[in-house]
Amino acid sequence: MPRISESTPLPRIVVDDVHKNFKLRHTHSIKETALAAIRRRPLTTDFHALDGISFEISEGESVALLGFNGSGKSTMLKLISGVLTPDSGRVLTRGRVAGLIEVGAGFHPDLSGRENIFLNAAILGMSKKETEARYDEIVEFSEIEKFIDNEVKHYSSGMFLRLAFSVAIHTEMDILLIDEILSVGDEPFQKKCLDRVRKLHAAGKTLVVVSHDLEMVSKLCERGVLLQNGKKRFDGPSKEAVSIMRA
Repeated sequence: MPRISESTPLPRIVVDDVHKNFKLRHTHSIKETALAAIRRRPLTTDFHALDGISFEISEGESVALLGFNGSGKSTMLKLISGVLTPDSGRVLTRGRVAGLIEVGAGFHPDLSGRENIFLNAAILGMSKKETEARYDEIVEFSEIEKFIDNEVKHYSSGMFLRLAFSVAIHTEMDILLIDEILSVGDEPFQKKCLDRVRKLHAAGKTLVVVSHDLEMVSKLCERGVLLQNGKKRFDGPSKEAVSIMRA
């Protein structure tokens, strides 16, 4: 992923006229494909997930990407993380990026929790020495010490969440990306996660959050970028963005 020069003080994230399309298939078998071709029906159509999106996020900002299902907010978050690349336009980041985008992403099912801590931390850019220094903190925060040597394929989604979140927040990061993951797990752990995210923000980390919990994001994030049908509809105070969505 392209990165902004480290000598540039601000912003942390630049999204510049970004377009992202996906192909939607209309056939599910060889027979359907052959019939559609004979009848000259389109086999696919283009879905414009993001259509000319531009915004910047400064160092230390907390920003909610808002919108209803299909608005493009999760696609935007994946572009910022580097999981996807834009079809046109630019997405630039400055500094280390840690992402909590999908439960279990970056984990190997046949490895133990202990082994996956080192694997996931390496994917997030940590060295083995850094991970070893923070290993005890990671396990303690996750609250799954007695299962740490079990293969993660036997973990529940809640256990996945605890371990993934714990690894991500103990990395040396400048930007933290969160996609709906705070809605998974029991209430005490959700509260614990939110408290930790607030501390990271207070420490000057940049936060980009995607969530359907409008009440939570309006309190957690100062700014909201509202997407609708792949276009930017609003960019301003999060409470105002939430009010527009609810209207």
